[in-house]
Amino acid sequence: MARIGALLAFIIVLGALAVGAVLLSRHKERPKIIPLPKIVKVVIPEGFTRAQIAALAHQDGLRGSYLLPSKRSGEIDLSHYGAPPSTPNLEGFLFPATYEMYVGALASQLVSEQLAAFRENFGGGEVHRAKVLGITPYQLLIVASIIEREAAIPHDRPLVAAVIYNRLRLSMTLGIDSTLRYALHDFTTPLTESQLHSDSPYNTRTHTGLPPTPISNPGVAAITAAAHPAHVSYLYYVAGTDGCGEQVFSTSYAQFEKNAAAYREALAKNGGRVPTCKKR
Repeated sequence: MARIGALLAFIIVLGALAVGAVLLSRHKERPKIIPLPKIVKVVIPEGFTRAQIAALAHQDGLRGSYLLPSKRSGEIDLSHYGAPPSTPNLEGFLFPATYEMYVGALASQLVSEQLAAFRENFGGGEVHRAKVLGITPYQLLIVASIIEREAAIPHDRPLVAAVIYNRLRLSMTLGIDSTLRYALHDFTTPLTESQLHSDSPYNTRTHTGLPPTPISNPGVAAITAAAHPAHVSYLYYVAGTDGCGEQVFSTSYAQFEKNAAAYREALAKNGGRVPTCKKR
């Protein structure tokens, strides 16, 4: 009997070890939990150029070229908007917004999402307004891109739009330096005399009409202003003297000269720098 008891005990121990081995094996065979890909928010400000967005995409960890897929895409028909066949790239159509992307996603995916957002925000209403204004939708987009660069506060957007359309109607040069700055890839350094007299098609001091392409990628507010300009007769504007971003508008060159002189005097009194806004 003692031998039988010992044998039973031995069998029980072997069974326990076998069960433990199976459980251990199952534990080892559990599938590994793969962490979800990290997401980065790519925040594209209104008025950024294609080149600036390319730098931002690289900075945010997107892979591949941004400039190449944003040059031409089968996802949008530029001729539908009246853009000429010679249009060099998708500047203006790269809608500024916040895009949630997987870290390491291709930059071409960002371009696709921007083009989709553009189609959502620039549709039949804008195309109709362009027709009413006597321009192509692409030209309306060019105007919006200029407004985005020129107007720092919401109140000024439709007024800047009015100045642009009024000057176009009178066959006046626009005289807007941000168009030339776009061609120079420099929005901050003071322009030289030779640059101001250059024959660049983006120099709206020497060429009448709009520049050949948008000079930035405008958001909804600038597009709306371009589609619905203010009903005013202004032909000129210059930055206000308080440094708060407002433009001072006028209908005569004489008044514009007075406003410009006041601005230059404000700069001189502040050591050549734009005065600090005290309204904020």
